[in-house]
Amino acid sequence: MKKTVLSGIRSTGNLHLGNYLGALKNFTEMQYDYNCYFFIADYHSLTTHPDPKTLHLNVHNVLAEYLAAGIDPEVATIYVQSDLPQLPELYLLLNMHAYIGELERTASFKDKVRKHAENVNAGLLTYPVLMAADILIHRADYVPVGKDQDQHLEMTRKFARRFNNLYGVEFFPESQPFEEKKEMVKIPGLDGTGKMGKSEGNGIFLNDSDEAIRKKVMKAVTDSGPTVPDSPVSEGVQNIFTIMKYVSAPDTLAFFREQYANCSIRYGDLKKQLAEDIIQTIAPIRERINAIYHDEAYLARVTRQGAERAQASAEKTISAVRDIMGIRRFY
Repeated sequence: MKKTVLSGIRSTGNLHLGNYLGALKNFTEMQYDYNCYFFIADYHSLTTHPDPKTLHLNVHNVLAEYLAAGIDPEVATIYVQSDLPQLPELYLLLNMHAYIGELERTASFKDKVRKHAENVNAGLLTYPVLMAADILIHRADYVPVGKDQDQHLEMTRKFARRFNNLYGVEFFPESQPFEEKKEMVKIPGLDGTGKMGKSEGNGIFLNDSDEAIRKKVMKAVTDSGPTVPDSPVSEGVQNIFTIMKYVSAPDTLAFFREQYANCSIRYGDLKKQLAEDIIQTIAPIRERINAIYHDEAYLARVTRQGAERAQASAEKTISAVRDIMGIRRFY
């Protein structure tokens, strides 16, 4: 029997090249080996009061991008979080076993309080409980998480243990971080530091136009150029070589590395080549995104099918939880 993997998808922002070559490529491979649930987390976004006019539009964008990038709705279950009516009930029931002190001590909550003291709502406080409900509603074995979510996953295990111990059952699994079979691809940003990301403003997005890509790449941080053969490579130039490793032909990368080593490199040529190779990588995906985005019938069918599958799984869980807790109907 396949193990179950659950992954949440932010309902804000667009996919960038780092997402596509990194985590998303692993997701598209993972879906054939595991029982995968991918959900677009629109409830989670409500803690920051998004504009109601853009909330559904954001979900629409993200759904089209993930489908275009390789999530197969015939193989994996992809659904919108708010399409799962069983989720708020499990969230409510888990809240009965979550304590204010432990929620106030979470790093993410303390960070939000420090940065946004004027908007400390109950949703922010109980964010880890909703995340736990997302995971436990499908009794997931594994969850792909970044370092910033480690504490939340540990709290999910804590809530699962507490429920099992309180009611004398072995119902909820203690979900573990998903261990990648191979090293995760990490695509750096164009600003010479760190990884590519939306908040850093250093990304190439899958829906960027060709001209936008060229402009961004030409502004990429480099240096004054090597002055002696085999000089150490600065971080900015190494970042360009790293991106090129994943979007360019091996002989193209070897050519520019050799030029750097013998001090004949022209960064303008390097950037122009990188931009065209990124465009060649992204263009087919962008075309699929546009086609899917405007295919309302297809999106309706995918989300309806995803909701039905997710609801069937969730109903089994919530029915068992009600029974375990003694919540039973007279009819």
